[in-house]
Amino acid sequence: MKVIYTDKSQIIASRVAENIGAPLGEVKLSRFPDNELYIRAADLDDRTVIVSSLPDAESIVELLLLIDACEGSEVALVIPYMAYARQDKRFNAGEPISIRAIAAALSRGVERIITVNIHEPEVLKYFSVPAENISIAPAIGEYLAGTGIEDPLILAPDDGAWAFAKGVAAAQGWDCNYLNKTRHSGFEVSIEEKEVGVLGRNVIIVDDIISTGGTLATAAKMLAAEGAESISAACVHGVFSGGGYARLMAAGFRCVASSDTIERGCSLISAAPAIAEALRR
Repeated sequence: MKVIYTDKSQIIASRVAENIGAPLGEVKLSRFPDNELYIRAADLDDRTVIVSSLPDAESIVELLLLIDACEGSEVALVIPYMAYARQDKRFNAGEPISIRAIAAALSRGVERIITVNIHEPEVLKYFSVPAENISIAPAIGEYLAGTGIEDPLILAPDDGAWAFAKGVAAAQGWDCNYLNKTRHSGFEVSIEEKEVGVLGRNVIIVDDIISTGGTLATAAKMLAAEGAESISAACVHGVFSGGGYARLMAAGFRCVASSDTIERGCSLISAAPAIAEALRR
C-alpha cells in the first residue's frame, strides 16, 4: 500500500502515511502552456490511499485526474475537507445540490471514501461507493486540555453543532452548551441572545468549520458583554476566508486553533491518527 496526495494535502498525507506505516508515494504536478494540470503518480501499488482535501475547485479537478491515474489500483479515498458539502439543499429554484454533483464524480474509480466531520453526514448517500464520516472531536478535546485553559465552558454556535461540542467536552468532563443561531440563507445568519452562564468562565466556541468568522465574532461580543473571562475558538476545518482569522483575533479571541484538514498556520490539531484508525478497519 502507498499513500499519495494532491498538492494542498501534502502534510496531512505524510502524517497519515506515518500513522499507518505505509510509504508516501511521489506525485508530480505541472501545467501545460494553457494552464491545464498535468499529474503523474509514480510507482503505484496494488492498493493506494489518496489523501486529498478539497478547499477549492481546482483541487477537485486535480483529485479527479489523480483518481484516474490510479486505474488498476484498489483506491481508498480520504477527503479530510469536502468542498461543497454545505450546499446540500436548494434555497431557490434553479440552484444545484452541489454536493450531489461532486460526490457522483468522485465515486468513480474508488473502492471506499472516508470524510472528516463533513458538514452534513446525510450527504454521504450521494456517493455511490461505501462512505464513512469520522469525527475528530476527541482530538480537539485532547488538544484543548493541553492549552492550560482552566475549566472551560465548551460552546457550540447552534444546536446543530451541539453533538460535536459534546464530543469535544466529553473526554474531559467539561460543561457544554449552545447558542441560538438561525441561518436565513446560504450567506446570512443571526444569533439570538441566550443565557448560557458564561460569567467568569473561560469559553471555547467549537464547530466543524469556521468560514469567515463573522458568526463567532458576533457571538464573542455577546459573550464578553455577559462577563466571559476569556473566549477562544477551535474547529476542524479552518477556512478563514475574507480575513476570517484576523477578524476573530480582532474580536478579542484568546486563541484560535484548527486541524490540518486544511493546512494553515493555526493547524494545531491533526486528523491523521483518526484517519489511520478508520483505514485499518
